[in-house]
Amino acid sequence: MPAFFYPIIVTLHVIVSIAMILIILLQTGKGADMGAVFGGGSSNTLFGSSGPTSFLSKLTAGAAIIFMCTSLFLAYFAGNRPASSIMKGSAPMRQQMPPAGMPGGMPPGPGGMPPGAGGQQGAPVPQAPAPAPPAK
Repeated sequence: MPAFFYPIIVTLHVIVSIAMILIILLQTGKGADMGAVFGGGSSNTLFGSSGPTSFLSKLTAGAAIIFMCTSLFLAYFAGNRPASSIMKGSAPMRQQMPPAGMPGGMPPGPGGMPPGAGGQQGAPVPQAPAPAPPAK
């Protein structure tokens, strides 16, 4: 695909999106909608003898078809792009492996030791002192 097609398709996609929003708002609903504000419900001669309903519905269908085609085109070519990086020329970072005794998925404890390791194997874990009784 030549490089100049992509901006043209994006521009067409945005224009069709805005046009489709406006066309849908111009259509008359059950009550006095936005279509009545812009003359959609009051004048049947503006869009010809067939009235605004068939003309606007055909215009909506055409805009929807163009919108779908440009959407598929943009999705297809966005998926076929080569992977790019802002870090050109640098080596990828290596992930550090946890020590052999560390269970997977647990962060290291204080001092880089696994949680629960007190420094020596089999050493008792120090207990906090008991609270003092209240003074009278």
